[in-house]
Amino acid sequence: MSEVQSETGTEPPRPSGKPVDPRLLRYATASRGFFVAIAAIAVAQTAVVVSFAWLLTRAITGLIDGMPQQELAATLGALAAVVAFRAGLLWAREAVASRAAARVQAQLRSALVGAVGILGPEWLGSRNSAHLAVTAGRGLDALEAYFGRYLPQLVQTVVATPIIVAVMWWQDWVSGLTVVLTLPLIPIFMVLIGLATRSVQQRQWRTLQRLAARFADTVQGLSTLKVFGRQHRAAASIEQVTDQYRRETLRVLRVSFLSGFALEFLASISVAIIAVSIGFRLIDGALALTVGLFVLLLAPEAYLPLRQVGVQFHAAAEGVAATDDVFDVLDAARRIRSAASRRTGGGAPQGGGLRIEGARVVRGERMLPPVDLEAGPSAVVLIEGPSGSGKSSLLAALRGAATFEGSATFGGVDVRALTAPSWLAWAGQQPGLVAGSIAGNVALGDDSPDPALVHRALALACAADLAPSRELGVQGAGLSGGQAQRVAVARAFYRHLRGRAPVIALDEPSSALDPGTEARLWENVRALADDGATVLLVSHRTSSRGIADTVVRLEASEVTA
Repeated sequence: MSEVQSETGTEPPRPSGKPVDPRLLRYATASRGFFVAIAAIAVAQTAVVVSFAWLLTRAITGLIDGMPQQELAATLGALAAVVAFRAGLLWAREAVASRAAARVQAQLRSALVGAVGILGPEWLGSRNSAHLAVTAGRGLDALEAYFGRYLPQLVQTVVATPIIVAVMWWQDWVSGLTVVLTLPLIPIFMVLIGLATRSVQQRQWRTLQRLAARFADTVQGLSTLKVFGRQHRAAASIEQVTDQYRRETLRVLRVSFLSGFALEFLASISVAIIAVSIGFRLIDGALALTVGLFVLLLAPEAYLPLRQVGVQFHAAAEGVAATDDVFDVLDAARRIRSAASRRTGGGAPQGGGLRIEGARVVRGERMLPPVDLEAGPSAVVLIEGPSGSGKSSLLAALRGAATFEGSATFGGVDVRALTAPSWLAWAGQQPGLVAGSIAGNVALGDDSPDPALVHRALALACAADLAPSRELGVQGAGLSGGQAQRVAVARAFYRHLRGRAPVIALDEPSSALDPGTEARLWENVRALADDGATVLLVSHRTSSRGIADTVVRLEASEVTA
């Protein structure tokens, strides 16, 4: 088995179990500046809280003690300024969090797309694309709550709680000791509630992914379901999963409300204990009113940050579940890059041909027969054999859609260490067209398409009669089978003509063509090879032998279990 395959695996997501997954800082660099800014804002907010409590205490006690009117007005003015400053800090925190969430979402989406490209078609083929779509879409959108509410509150707790407790202890050690003894009860309950929340939230997230996959599969096969009268059963299946998602969502809400009540109850009881203690000592005269009122105003603020972390965790739980999935994909791609770097030493092919020695493609539990071939520039290698002999599987292995044992190198570099689009232009038996113009399909993946090369590629694929501006529907709807096949071949030709793929691999490119069109296609393939292209051609048509320099025949009888 290849090194890449063994290192990638299919491991399930592994939640970090930490308040902040350290992989967030690794894969989303925008989050680093966010934490610095939020920490600075948290320090300022803590200072504002203490100042507010002190100024309010001074105003109340001053009013009772007959403070001069001018001094009282100055205190009230300072209090108003503190309130305004606190509002400004709240706005700044929201703005910083919103911008950071947008940047992190963009970075993680970009990294996710890049990781899928690194992991290759085989990995993608083993996943449901609807799962990835939900993760990259709704899942990463949920990071808005994660960055806007949970993380700022978490940083606020780390900064504010110890400072406020220290100030309370400094003013009244009895109240400070009470906070120190009762405060750990909230994290204990938060851990217990958090475990339950994570469990129900992950079930809800998996149900949503399953619903998306079921809906996507049903829409894709709707015409077949209609033909066989099975559309009602498919609709009932979607309804069943939808109802399950509704139940999971209600379960999440129940846990959220219950946890909120538990945390509020604990905090309220703790503050009440402090208030009762202060009240008795004020009656006895053991505590000054100024100190007692100041400490009493700070007491709720000591519990509030930690309590809010538990509350906001529920709002952020969906984003946390999504990032677990994203980080799992990025970790797998990172291992692939490491394996590729060890294979190539960081280098890239500088030219040369394709060389395959003893390559045995793995298809499920089957092991296909070993294949040996060499294909250099200006050569057409024809791969023949009956159905099931592994012709298409060999091309799939070269483009990363199947694993294989043995050796396959291009330019002296193992093809498993290369991204297939960097050296291979491929047209398969399924055209794989997308909604959009014919020109967009031919130049798919090119950020700056060359209209002249699009016309030339269509002409070489015997599709000059198709207007490049013609719009197609989903999966190329609007074209016949033969037309769609020629557009797919034109796309492979375009990549080669653009200088991005020296090797062209064509899998039964003439299966839907008439003999005259097929003969013209063979002439054009031969012309491309004569101009320097390396062509791998899979075909059942005997006419293809006329353009082949080498014929490699595979036999189905050699397939082993």
